[in-house]
Amino acid sequence: MEKTRVAIIDLGTNTFNLLVTEIQGDNYRILTETHYPAKLGKGGIHKSTITEEAIERGIEALTTLLITISEYQVESIFCYATSAIRSAANGESFVKRVQEEFGLTIRVIPGDEEAEAIYDGVKQVVRIGNDPVLIMDIGGGSVEFIIANKTGILWKNSFDIGLARLIEQFHPSEIIRISEIEQIEDHLDKNCATLFAAVKKFTIRRLVGSSGSFETLAAMIAKANYPFLDLSKVSSFKIEFDELEDIHNLLITTNSDGRKMIPGMDLDRVENMVLASVMVQWALKRLAPAELIQSSFALKEGSVLQIIKREL
Repeated sequence: MEKTRVAIIDLGTNTFNLLVTEIQGDNYRILTETHYPAKLGKGGIHKSTITEEAIERGIEALTTLLITISEYQVESIFCYATSAIRSAANGESFVKRVQEEFGLTIRVIPGDEEAEAIYDGVKQVVRIGNDPVLIMDIGGGSVEFIIANKTGILWKNSFDIGLARLIEQFHPSEIIRISEIEQIEDHLDKNCATLFAAVKKFTIRRLVGSSGSFETLAAMIAKANYPFLDLSKVSSFKIEFDELEDIHNLLITTNSDGRKMIPGMDLDRVENMVLASVMVQWALKRLAPAELIQSSFALKEGSVLQIIKREL
């Protein structure tokens, strides 16, 4: 059976993620994956624009990822843009520049489609049965919530409450204050009424977290509690609430330099991890799931599945 090599680039608000795969029939294997901190939303997302500095960071990120892709002789490169580009007044001009400089076609996907790809990624590595589960994907521009069971998606929504937006709006202190956390939680409450209604309609016992933020939280928990566990060899990880709370308390009482020293911390996410942890704790308090699972598969892995079904 013929093999096809495909690269997926997920152009996120904070991070550009790369996945290179080899597809054979209905199956695929991952050849490599990496990410680059583009920070497209920095300085402009609250104004619905991508700043000149952010555009240059995006071009630099793509240049770096294309060097990696060149080592694998891929036949196709699929690029997906999410919140920062779709909500920016100059998003189309960035897309056009990428086309002109690299010959890459970027598909700017709406929040609904982003949620579907996330579900298609998560269901590959997390068992989803008859009971509804809630999937949460924390991005820089938006946060996707998806309620699903094994038959498919029951409800989904994309909320413009991503980490880059929160940072630009609230400018939290170097060591975040309790009053600032309360302000952010109040903002999340006001923006997520439809989420609360959906969770009330469907009985949710499990929360599944898929994103770089959840990966970093899992990595810090693993380093602190399971030092011989190699998370790169597992595709999902059960996060214990007490262990997560320990990391949360460390994050909210530590400055930037201190956070860099936490074992398992992704240095590209030092700026965002306090608010990511605040958001996760908010979700646990408001939604009260019985368990939390971290999924290492999300949008880009779901996109591969969709490509297999639709395009190859």
